[in-house]
Parts: sequence; C-alpha cells; structure tokens
Amino acid sequence: MKKILFAFWMLAISGLPALKSETYYLTLEQSLEIAKEKSYRMLTLMQELKIAEYNLQSATSRLKTHINLNLSLPNYAETVRQKADSTGIFFSVKELTYSSGLTINQPLPTDGNIFIQTGLSSYKDYYTGNRSSNLNTRLGFRQPLDALYGYNAIKSTLRNAQLAYERSSKVLKREELNLVYDVSNAYYNLLSLQKRAEIARLDLERQTEAYEISKNKYEAGLLREVDALQMEVDLADAQSNYDMALLAQTSSINSFKELLGIYLDDSIVLNGNLEYKIIVVDPEKAVQLALENRLEIREQEIQIEMQKLDIKRQRANGMVRGNIEAYFEKVGVASPSTTTAIFNSIGNSYTDFMNRPYNYGVGFTISIPIFDWGENRALVRAAQARLTQYSFSRTQMEREIETEVRNLAASVSSNLKRLQLLEKNVAVAEKSFEITLKRFSDGDIDSQSLALERNRLNTAYTSHLGAYISYQLTLADLMRRTFFDFRNDTAIE
Repeated sequence: MKKILFAFWMLAISGLPALKSETYYLTLEQSLEIAKEKSYRMLTLMQELKIAEYNLQSATSRLKTHINLNLSLPNYAETVRQKADSTGIFFSVKELTYSSGLTINQPLPTDGNIFIQTGLSSYKDYYTGNRSSNLNTRLGFRQPLDALYGYNAIKSTLRNAQLAYERSSKVLKREELNLVYDVSNAYYNLLSLQKRAEIARLDLERQTEAYEISKNKYEAGLLREVDALQMEVDLADAQSNYDMALLAQTSSINSFKELLGIYLDDSIVLNGNLEYKIIVVDPEKAVQLALENRLEIREQEIQIEMQKLDIKRQRANGMVRGNIEAYFEKVGVASPSTTTAIFNSIGNSYTDFMNRPYNYGVGFTISIPIFDWGENRALVRAAQARLTQYSFSRTQMEREIETEVRNLAASVSSNLKRLQLLEKNVAVAEKSFEITLKRFSDGDIDSQSLALERNRLNTAYTSHLGAYISYQLTLADLMRRTFFDFRNDTAIE
C-alpha cells in the first residue's frame, strides 16, 4: 500500500509545472537596467525616498484645513469624587453624558490659526434626576507675534521637510550611481574570469596540441624522454588551471546574479566583446562638472540651510514673545430639570442659543526674558559655531572632489595608453608563439622554450585583459564622480 501511495505522490509531483529558468544575454547596459529594477539595494533606497516623500506630504498638509469630529455616545460614569475646595468633601456620582464636538481649524502661514468650534452636550444626574444641555459655537483666532519677526515654526517645519526630501533624492541618485559602478565592477570582474577561462581553455588546447606533437616525436625517437614527460606535466597543469578558472567563474556568476536581483537558477551569458572607445577627458571640464553636480556638495548646502533655521529657532527663545487671541461665540443652555426629556432639553438649549446675546473676548499676552545668565546666548553661539564647521566641511569637500577628479582624469589617459600598448603586445606574442610552435614541431627548440613562449602569451592576454578592465572601470568611476557619461558625451539627469 505504501508503494502505491509513493507512486501516486511521485506522479503528482512530476505533473506539477516546474519553474522555468531564464537565460540572460547581457551587455553592461542591460545588466545596469536589471539591477536598477530588481536589486534589493535599489528597492530599499526607493522605500527611503518614499518615506521622505510622505513626510513632505505630511508637512505640506499642516498648512491645510483640518476638521475633527468627537462623539461620546454615550459616556456613563458611576464613581466617587472630591470637591475642589478646602472642605475636601466626597460625594457619589452617577451620570450619563451625550456629547459631540466639531472643530474646523485653518493654520495660517504666520504660524497662527483661525478655528471654528461647535459642540452639543446633554448631561443627566441619576441621583438628583436633573438633566441639562449645552449648545455652543465659537469662532476664534490665535497669532503668536514672535512668529512675525522671530521663528515661524510652521514654515520652518515645511522647509525642513522639503530639504529632507531633496536630501533623500540626492542620496538615492548618488547610491544609484554607486550601484552603477558596483555593477560595472562586478560585470568586468565576471568578464575577466570568463576571459581567463577562455585563455585557460586556449592554453589547454595549445598544450594538448604540443603534447601530441611531443608524443609523436618521442615515439619516433626524435625527442628525449624527459622532454616528453615535461610536456605531459605541462598538460596536466594546463588542465588544472582550466578547471580552477571554471570554478572561479561559477562563483562569480552567482555573486553577480545576487547583485542584479535575479534568481540563481537563471543563466547569464556576458557579451565578451572587448571593444572600447578612445576617450579623451579634459580635466578642467571634469572638475567643473563635478563641482556643479556632486550631490555631496548640495547635501552640505542643505545641512547649512537647516543649521541656519536652527540658529533662528534658538535665537527666538531669547526674544520678547507675544500672543494675540480673540474669539466670538454664542452659547445656549438648558437649565437642569427633572421632568424634561433629552430631546426637549436639547431643544430648550437651542432656543436659548438663539435668544442669548453674543459672547466675545480678546487678549494680548507678552513674555519678556529678563535675565538667564547668558544661557540662550551661549546656545546661539554654539549653533553658529556648528554652522561655521559645516562651511569648512563644504570647502574641504570641494577640494577633495577636485583632487580625486583630476586623478581620475589622469588615470583614464594612463590606462588608455597602457591598453593600446598591451593590445600591440598581444599581437606580437601571438605571432611569436606561432613561430615557436613551428620551430618546436621542426625540432629546432626544446619543450622548455615552448613553455616559456606559451607563458609569455598567457601573460600578454592577462595583462591586456587587466588593462581593458581598468580603463572601463576608471571611466565608470569618473562618471559617478562627475555625473557625466564621457563615453557618450551626455550628462546624467
């Protein structure tokens, strides 16, 4: 019975659709597009930007009209309370309250606000049997005077939110360019391993051919046994190098998939073309672009602006403060009664509301700091010193950026010259190896001379590959440092 169930289970498993793996044929540009769309690093950064965007929306919404409704339907209390006088008498409470309140508040750009409050409540005391109601509406105005000449909290909060959002946007763009460089680095590292595997394969093929030649010559009595054995050892060494190159390539492929955010079951094939453009970088132009576009400089400017707002806030703490408040209201009450029902009580409060004269009030308060032993002045000076520190940091950063960009521009030129030189060296090494292999076949040289020439060719291939990758990575690094694509002569938005 177990065997039958196992057979059915295997049949069911085999009938399930398998996840179809994809094969990606990638250039560097295609790798970058996939990373920007799928990599977890970029997805996390996008969430950070959303957080800043939502905070900005929240700060902007503070300037808009707010409406709040509070309802108590009902609120029953049965407890013991104490009178708020010197006698301290305790008395029992058993009451039922219905209430509602509507508040419409409009903040003002001057840090004040205009509001309308309206409320209706009905109260019943079960010990006395009394019921009463209250209906009120108030139109009010509040304005702190120090916000007009000192620190405006609502505008400063909005500006801080705008600067924080801009800073998050800058961080996202900088990290995107860092991701471009990291993907480029990983791409060229994988391309290097892929090419090294190809070099190892070609070396294995050449060594196999040389081994076959040496074997035939040894069997014909034209080659010493020690040379034949050496060729066999060289063949084994070439096979080992090829196996190790394939292993390193496989490990790098998995890391590259993880960086791009694609599944490990998928396959990737890189474009192995080693073509390149000859790029001439003007150091002065590169420095100018970096100083105009580098996000770190703008971030320092944002930090300086935020610090100026903080200085303004701190200085306002030592200023004379004033506040104007005014209101205009109507109130209607229904006197306590043991015979009035709830709706009648509310109706009586409405009648009183219509008949009762208006209430109003206006007030002006002022707070004058007299003496604080220089506490606030010291805090202001500390904030000003922090601002000076930020200014120094900005100047230092500009100098560091100029230095690194000039060094990168020089590296681009140096790597290009080296690449062109090694490109010629590869052609010479290939031709030299063909001649050496022919001489070995003719018996003019021994296996050791052939091995030296083969190593020289492998070194030429490897050096050329390293120079190519260094040149491409230097261009990629210069792009993220200047926000300018020198390959295509276009600015990065």
